[in-house]
Amino acid sequence: MTAATDRVATSGLPFLRSRRGRVRPTLAQAFDPRRNALDVLRLLLAGTVAVVHGLQLGFGHQPQAGATDVGSLAVDGFFVLSGFLVTTSYLRLGSLRRYLWHRALRILPGFYLSTVLTALLVAPGLALLSGRAPTSVFTGDDSAVDYVVRNAGLLMRQFGIAGLPEAGGSPGVVNGALWTLFFEACCYAVVGGLGVLGILRRRRWVVLVLVGLLWVATIAASAGVNPLGSELMLRFAFVFLLGAAGHLYAHRIPVSGALAVLSAVLVLVGLAFLPDHRALAGPAFAYLFLYAVVRLPLRQRPRWDLSYGVYVWHWPLAQLLVLAGLGAAGPAVFVSTVVAASVVVAALSWTQVERRALAHKDAAWVTRRRAASPVPA
Repeated sequence: MTAATDRVATSGLPFLRSRRGRVRPTLAQAFDPRRNALDVLRLLLAGTVAVVHGLQLGFGHQPQAGATDVGSLAVDGFFVLSGFLVTTSYLRLGSLRRYLWHRALRILPGFYLSTVLTALLVAPGLALLSGRAPTSVFTGDDSAVDYVVRNAGLLMRQFGIAGLPEAGGSPGVVNGALWTLFFEACCYAVVGGLGVLGILRRRRWVVLVLVGLLWVATIAASAGVNPLGSELMLRFAFVFLLGAAGHLYAHRIPVSGALAVLSAVLVLVGLAFLPDHRALAGPAFAYLFLYAVVRLPLRQRPRWDLSYGVYVWHWPLAQLLVLAGLGAAGPAVFVSTVVAASVVVAALSWTQVERRALAHKDAAWVTRRRAASPVPA
């Protein structure tokens, strides 16, 4: 290709040039909706959370990266990818009604399956392994019925069931992974609101302003002053909107190995020297995950999406295995069993509930257009 044709071929396209004149693709150019590492990354992150929680529940500790536990890093990575995906979804669907319906179908069926079966099966199993009658969990304070009802709105208001579990690394918490889903739903609502206001299409710069304000608030919070009041909402909103901004400005974000290395260095420095690495390296952390989406070699989309099921099921399964005494076999055996059991249950959840629910994404009631109001005579 000649220099002249090279200029014609790249003018107007989402490419950036390095100082040496090499064409460097942007995230928009490198991202293929049909061939990317999003699903693989999400499954790896879910597996990471299952591993570290297995260590916590079975042996009372989990790996740390500076002042941050590895599980929290994995959850933050989930939120970055979710922000990218959910913003893509809203812009593709172009309808708040369809967007909310899709989000509800993705998060609620698996959540309700988990809470109901935890109440009906896991809690009696925990009672039996604790030397109590299995039916005892259905009566009294914080019963299994209370667990389902009180947590039905995604906000976890009851973590234990009838005082169970009584042992392990987190007594009184039957499923300590579900609490993040409320914050994810809040972030979904934020994207829906930004979409309705036209910000995602016509005033994208507002998202950058919001990200900047959240970054400043994160820096202030690391110094002991939290202007939002909620440390968790600040944390999740920041990383989620970083992912959203990644989609909105994908045509300007270069896919650069050197930039990925620099980002990794910033994250490591933040983890090593700061109580909250996001105060220094929030955008760098998000860039690493977006870079991985288009550069990881495993870019085939699995036919089964098991990441959500692994995430919502690993904790109660680990609690059962703790009370069954599997921890005596050592961390490797215990954690491997937790992960394997989570994958099996996640597969059942996907094939029997989640995938069937998603088959109704384009239900007639949500896709049909509303009739136009008659014009007055």
